[in-house]
Amino acid sequence: YYLKVPMQILLHTDSNTHNSQAMVEHVKAVVSDAIKRFGERVTRVEAHLSNVHSQVKSNTEQDIHCTFEAHLVGLDAVVVKASAGNAHQAIELATKKLERAIDRHIAKRSSHQGGSQASIALDSQDEDT
Repeated sequence: YYLKVPMQILLHTDSNTHNSQAMVEHVKAVVSDAIKRFGERVTRVEAHLSNVHSQVKSNTEQDIHCTFEAHLVGLDAVVVKASAGNAHQAIELATKKLERAIDRHIAKRSSHQGGSQASIALDSQDEDT
């Protein structure tokens, strides 16, 4: 029989980034809302938040980095990155990139059933966005 497994959304932070239950819930809400249209194609999303400087030195506008790694059924993982002045902005930017990247990844895979070249091109393209 078929057992429906809910999508997992995990948050990892570095030692310079505050990891509260509220932040975990925020990431889960934002990500699941953005990618709900992909349904069970996405099995897990790992979010990585990091502060490139310690809390004391946080003066630049791009200190917080957010990386999302989405695991899709039968496809390579999709990875996107974004940077901003605070965690909420970085999460928002990365979430928008993630939604577009998953959409492109699935579309390219569907149109190229061989898919390996499409996956490689997408991975290198998302590194720069």
